Amino acid sequence: MNDNARLVYSSDPSKNQNCPKCKEIVAACSCVPEEAVVKSKFVAIIRLEKQGRGGKTVTVIDGLPKQELFLRELTTKLKKKCGSGGTYSLEGKEGLIEIQGDKREPIVKHLEADGIRVKGDFKR
Repeated sequence: MNDNARLVYSSDPSKNQNCPKCKEIVAACSCVPEEAVVKSKFVAIIRLEKQGRGGKTVTVIDGLPKQELFLRELTTKLKKKCGSGGTYSLEGKEGLIEIQGDKREPIVKHLEADGIRVKGDFKR
């Protein structure tokens, strides 16, 4: 079989599983598996930023593990929970998530419910 061939459609559920990183079929995926994130081994630092953003407020969550799949999933959950936009970044030595607006309280509640320790400038 040709190595460049990709599955277009199949009714077989075992063939419909794609790798979350490269979007290839799991059987043909060549990605290095990421280690599972241990949520008790890091502390998320929450802060509010306005400078350099045209007066817009952004809630920043810093000190996260530098694993793309974990950051992507957590960013998606937080954006849905807060009802706003956001992004994640792998630049620097740690992972970073930015959520638009002052959303510190719902973010802290969600992270603590998810088992992630949190510190920063917020009120409980």
